[in-house]
Amino acid sequence: MIKPLQPLKDLYSNMRLQSKFMITHLVLIIIPTIVIAYFFYGQMYDTIVSETIRQEQNFSKHSSSTINAAMDQINVVSDSILDNAYLTDILNEKNSFRLLQLLRSAKTEDFYTFTNSMIDGNLITDIKIYMDLPTEDFYDDYNGQKSIFLHSSEARGSYWSGIFNSTPIPSLFCPKFYLSPKEVENYGSMSYVRKIKPQTAAPEDPSIYVVVYFSQENIDQLLMQGISENNTVSYIVNERNALVSSSDSAYAGTYLMNYDTIKDSFMQSNNYITKTVLGKEVYAGFYNVTHTSWYMVSILPAQSLQNKGKLLIVQFVLFYLFFLGVAFIMATTLSRSITKRLGAVINQMKTVRTGRPVSMETAQIHDEVGDLIDTYNYMSTEMNTLMDNQAKSAEDLRIAEFKALQSQINPHFLYNTLDMINWLSLSHQEEKVTEAVQALSKFYKLTLNKGNIAISLKEEITQVSLYVKLQNMRYQDKIEFIIDVPDEMMDYEIPKLVLQPLVENAIMHGIFEKEEKMGTILITGWLEDEVLVLIVSDDGVGISEDKLKIILTGAGESISGSNIGIYNTHERLQLFYNNTDFGLAYSSNEGNGTEVEIRIPAKKISV
Repeated sequence: MIKPLQPLKDLYSNMRLQSKFMITHLVLIIIPTIVIAYFFYGQMYDTIVSETIRQEQNFSKHSSSTINAAMDQINVVSDSILDNAYLTDILNEKNSFRLLQLLRSAKTEDFYTFTNSMIDGNLITDIKIYMDLPTEDFYDDYNGQKSIFLHSSEARGSYWSGIFNSTPIPSLFCPKFYLSPKEVENYGSMSYVRKIKPQTAAPEDPSIYVVVYFSQENIDQLLMQGISENNTVSYIVNERNALVSSSDSAYAGTYLMNYDTIKDSFMQSNNYITKTVLGKEVYAGFYNVTHTSWYMVSILPAQSLQNKGKLLIVQFVLFYLFFLGVAFIMATTLSRSITKRLGAVINQMKTVRTGRPVSMETAQIHDEVGDLIDTYNYMSTEMNTLMDNQAKSAEDLRIAEFKALQSQINPHFLYNTLDMINWLSLSHQEEKVTEAVQALSKFYKLTLNKGNIAISLKEEITQVSLYVKLQNMRYQDKIEFIIDVPDEMMDYEIPKLVLQPLVENAIMHGIFEKEEKMGTILITGWLEDEVLVLIVSDDGVGISEDKLKIILTGAGESISGSNIGIYNTHERLQLFYNNTDFGLAYSSNEGNGTEVEIRIPAKKISV
C-alpha cells in the first residue's frame, strides 16, 4: 500500500543536508508562530500595554525619587543654616555694639564660607535671611560678597509673606508665583521658607525668615526624566490647586487634576490607576513630594497607549515576515559558515584567559556571526579602554585628593599680615608697607604658581623665606632663619606648600612658646641615592611625647589648625607619590627643640 505522503517523504529524504536544514528551521519558525499569533493575539496586546504602563511607572518612580532627593537636600541645607551657632548668636543678641563685634569677627567669614558652600548653582541658587537688625552693617556686602541678611521689609512684597502673616505655619515650599519679581530675578525661581522666633524675641517683634532659593528649571528637568512616552506628562500640584512645575506646561494644563482628587487617589493606590480627565481616559500615577504638601502626578493617555500596542504588534508582524525572507535567503550560506566562524570567535575569546582581549579582523559578512565578531571587537576595545581609564581614574583621584588637601590653607596668616600692613600704613612707614606688600604678593604668586601642584625646591625655599620675612616684620625680627641646602638640589621637584606649614608650626608652637619668644629655624638637605632629604629644625620648646605620637595622625587638632596642617602635609606627600615610605618624620625632646625630616623621591623639575 502506497502511503499518500510517501512522495513528499522521498523528496525530503533525497534533499541535500543544507536544504533540509533550511526547510526544518523555516517550518519550526512558521508553524508555532502562526498558532501562537492566532490563539494569543489578545494576550500579546495586553502584555504590551501592561509592559508599557510598568515601564512608565518605573520612570515616574525614579523621577519621584530624584525630586524627593532634591527636597531632602533643600531641607538639609535649611536645617544646617538654622543649626549654625553663628546665626543663633545673632538671633539672641540685641546689643548693637556686640552685634557689630560679631560681624567683624572671623566667625562672619566662616558663616559666609559655610553658607556659600551649600549653593551649588544647579539646584540651590541662593540663601537669604530676612530679619530686622539694630545695625545696618549686616545688610552691606561682605568682602565683595552679596549680603546673606536682608531687611524683613524686602519680603513684604511677596505672596509667601502674606501667607505667613495670615496662616500660623512654620514653613512653606513656594512655587515661582509665590515669589516677588526681585526674588525670581536675583535669587531663584522657587524657595523653601522657614519662619523662626528666637527665645529672646518679644511677641511684637517681626518674624524672621530663613529662605533657601532653588531652581524650578532643575525640578522641571527631573520631571522630564520621568517621561518615556510621547503625549505623556508629569506635573506637581500644591495644596492651593496651583501648578508648581511640569514636564510640559501645555499637556499639564490639559490633564490638570484637582488637589483633593489627587490626594484621595494617592491614598487609594501606589500604582497607576485609570482616571477620566475632560472625558479622556488616562492612566495616572500619584506620588507625594517629601517635606511638602505637594503631589506629583504622571499622566499616560489611554489612546496613545492603545495606538502604541497596535503599532508594536504590526511592527512585530512586519519584522517577522522580513526575518522569514532573510532566513530563507541566508539559510544555505549560514549552514556552511556558521560553525567555522563561530569556532574562530571562540578561539579568539579564549585569549582573554592569558591577557588582554585582542580584536579580530573586521567581519566581511554582517550576519549574526558577523555581528558577534563586531560585538566582540567592540567589547575588546571597550575593555581595553576601560582598563586604561581605570588606571587613569585612579591616578586622577590621587591627584584630586592631593589638591584637596593642598587647598586647606590657613587664612589667619593672610589676615594677620594685612593687619600688620594696615598698622604700618597708619604709622606712615611707607617703605615697610611697600616691602610687606611686595613680599606678600610674591608669596601668594608662588603659592598659586599657575595651578601647578609641584614646584622647584628653589621656589619652595623662596616662598618659605618670604613667609619668615613677613613674620619677622610682624614680630620685630624674632626669628633667625638659616638655609643650608646645596645649590645642586635647587632644581629638584617638591610639592607646593610643604615647608611653609612646618616652619609655621615651628614658629607658632615652638619658638613663640618660649619665654623670650626668640629662636632659630634651620633648613638643611641632602641626597640619599634616589631620595631627597630635608630637615627643618628649631630650638623651640619641643613637643611632648604624647603629642609626638599623634601629630601625624590628624587627631587632637588645635584651634589654630596646626596639627591638621602638619597631618595634611604628611598626607599630601604620601598621596602625591602614592607611597607610604615618603612623608614626614618628627623627633623632639621637650624643652630642646624639634626636628622634622622630609623624605621624597629625588626628581628634577620638568621645564
